[in-house]
Amino acid sequence: MTTDPVSILKNIEERCRLSATGLPQKTKARHQWSGVAFRIGCSRMVAAMGEVVEILTYPELSVVPYTRSWVRGIANIRGRLLPVIDMNGYLYGRLTPIGKRTRVLVADCQGVYSGLIVDEVMGLRHFPEETFMAEPAGIEEALRPYVQQGFSVDGEHWGIFKLLNLVESPQFLHTAA
Repeated sequence: MTTDPVSILKNIEERCRLSATGLPQKTKARHQWSGVAFRIGCSRMVAAMGEVVEILTYPELSVVPYTRSWVRGIANIRGRLLPVIDMNGYLYGRLTPIGKRTRVLVADCQGVYSGLIVDEVMGLRHFPEETFMAEPAGIEEALRPYVQQGFSVDGEHWGIFKLLNLVESPQFLHTAA
């Protein structure tokens, strides 16, 4: 056994190198698109995170006279008046039955502050970029002006609902009966 301090340190260094674990392998980060998932009728949709500012349970509404049937009313949300639009009524002409899962997506796009009644909100969804579809399958005709892209995951199709396209639509902005 050697007592030379330099030899002892070299021996310790060699044993440390032999027993050391390697650095983790560099992995490529997967890019994902994230959005708020919801359902209108049987159609699964997602909206970009920045387009939905809040999700509400169905609020108490005041009826607004002389408006289209799909304008359910107006709600006072923390001192701000929120017009509430029934998406099934707007798109398909039949109002959404209000139930436990019914939610209101609050959009604030280009100065148009509105609440959109949807059948259900499924929370935040993340989609790998390889599931993106430039032309999603199975999009109903009524949704086409607002859905041009989507995702397909495990046989389920999710359309990207562009709230900006909705609030820029002359039909959506024309609420008078």
